[in-house]
Order: sequence, then C-alpha cells, then structure tokens
Amino acid sequence: MTEQERASVEAKVKNALQQIRPYLQQDGGDVEYVDMTAEGVVMVRLQGHCGSCPHAMMTLKQGIEQSIRRVIPEVKSVERV
Repeated sequence: MTEQERASVEAKVKNALQQIRPYLQQDGGDVEYVDMTAEGVVMVRLQGHCGSCPHAMMTLKQGIEQSIRRVIPEVKSVERV
C-alpha cells in the first residue's frame, strides 16, 4: 500500500469511527483511532465503559470491525491496544 493509499484508507477509517462513536457514547464508552499497519490492521483504543466492559471484544469484532470492513474492504481486521 502506497503512502497516499494508506492516507486515504486512514481517513476513511477515522470517518467510520466518527459514525460509530455516538452509539458507544450512549453507553458511556468511546473509541480512539491509534494506528494502521501496512497490512491493513487497524489499532484502536476502547475508552470509558468500553475499556472495562466484559462485552468489549464482542463490541470490537461484531460492531466496530464489521462496520468498518463493510465500507472499507482494505481493512483486514480491527484490534484493541
């Protein structure tokens, strides 16, 4: 992935996270973009109640990751840091 392609995908990811954020905030949580690898793995930090919730992995994989991958096929997975 070229630097220009990476910047484009990164901007799309940040926009997608902005769309997801209100749903997380309703439950006292939030998500922060951290980085993206050259392989298309997005790193995020779950915050607030999402950071300590026992359902955080389900939120991450079935909520955040699926939403992002649906609109940005270049993203291979979303991981928590």
